[in-house]
Amino acid sequence: MNATLAVEHAPVTREQWLPRIEALHAAGARLLTLWASDERDHGEGDLLRAAFLQPGGVVIVELALPDGAAPYPRIDELFPAAARLQRALRDLSGVQAEGGDRRPWIRHGAWSDGDAPLRRDFRGGTPDPTPYGFVRVRGDGVHEIAVGPVHAGTIEPGHFRFSVVGEKVLRLEQRLGYVHKGIERRFTELAPAAARRLAARVSGDSAVAFAWAFCLAEEHIRGVSVPPRATFLRALLLERERIANHLGDLGALGNDAGFGVGLAQFMRLKEDLLRVNAQVFGARYPMDAVVTGGVAIELTPAGAALLQQQFSVLAGETERLRAIYDDHAGMQDRFLGCGKVPGELARRLGVTGLVARASGIARDLRVDLPLPPYDALAVRCASAAGGDVAARVAVRFDELAESLRLGGELLRRLPPGEVCAPAQAPAPGGFGVGLVEGWRGPVFVALETATDGSIRRCHPHDPSWHNWPALEHAIIGDIVPDFPLINKSFNLSYSGVDL
Repeated sequence: MNATLAVEHAPVTREQWLPRIEALHAAGARLLTLWASDERDHGEGDLLRAAFLQPGGVVIVELALPDGAAPYPRIDELFPAAARLQRALRDLSGVQAEGGDRRPWIRHGAWSDGDAPLRRDFRGGTPDPTPYGFVRVRGDGVHEIAVGPVHAGTIEPGHFRFSVVGEKVLRLEQRLGYVHKGIERRFTELAPAAARRLAARVSGDSAVAFAWAFCLAEEHIRGVSVPPRATFLRALLLERERIANHLGDLGALGNDAGFGVGLAQFMRLKEDLLRVNAQVFGARYPMDAVVTGGVAIELTPAGAALLQQQFSVLAGETERLRAIYDDHAGMQDRFLGCGKVPGELARRLGVTGLVARASGIARDLRVDLPLPPYDALAVRCASAAGGDVAARVAVRFDELAESLRLGGELLRRLPPGEVCAPAQAPAPGGFGVGLVEGWRGPVFVALETATDGSIRRCHPHDPSWHNWPALEHAIIGDIVPDFPLINKSFNLSYSGVDL
């Protein structure tokens, strides 16, 4: 069973680049990501690509940039989420947009301006000690509070600089990229099987989503047809990944609102789910279960019965916990109106996934562009209109209930047959994309292979890129002590943007 995603390649000249993207914007397309490939070994310069999601599928606008080409027309005035993508593109590929924010995003002084780690001739850069220019807010009574990049506990590094009067936040500026790992270059040094394992580790809490997206891209290039049973097992793994993250977040949100019992109960349920994962799939977090052609696990009748029983237990327990959360005056006082992202602002910023659905933007790839087996499951898209912490909590509860329902349905309808397609020889050079609705939102992978089957370029994209800027807006007007709660209600990936 092949997952069909319509992908249109739209090569343009420099003069056509902006008008083509303006037309996509006017038609309501959403920016997925922006990246470049070094094509100089083919006698060319760089190839700039911008991927957009529209009702019929994906459009990839492609602009060839010869060596020494002038900066390309910026697109962040149309799609604000592109601002940081353009900065990262400059840091990693040396491709510059006209105007806009020229500050580094990923570089952090590890190499100098003008070096580009994704160029094929890069052999290590010269450290650049230039300080980062944070935006200053001035006025009577304004002062700054710097938080991070090192935080308590196991949270990944990120710097948050608050400009405040008293405790009221006037501005928040983030700086990420502290754990830049060189993943995009590393992909080109690995065989496809090892690269798929790396894809699963772009953001560990979205391992199934990234592995599935990578495999979709490779399966398209190689012409691999995935057995129906394997697609059901992939979806089962993805929904359990979604459930695990929602359980953890709902507990943490209760704790941040002063309700420690919520944390204890939800973490107990999450631990139960992870233990069953280990018993049935061989790993608490089955990062390597999704492979090219299908899955690397099989589900026994006993395992299916255990999963079905757990889905039923979780449905009852989470329903009871939701009633407690909804009736708890203290928590609702903290949740309601806190960290608000109105729908109009969310649309303008290009917010996506769970955060968008909590601001009234009811979009979910499992509904809008369902890949098998979701095309036969009638997924219900959760949404809320409030745009605040309360709405993001409500969407999590709704999605948790729907994933538990889907998990049971997948088990009841699980077809017999093989779990992986027969091994295929490496395909000649090609290009493929994978797009999967992860628990945070759309996970995108673009894969390009050479004539010998090796990887020329792989670009993974986490939806957190689109939602981090919205977090800066969500805190404005609230107080500093509300930030941990607001931040957790987004729960964005640091690792996913520190490629």
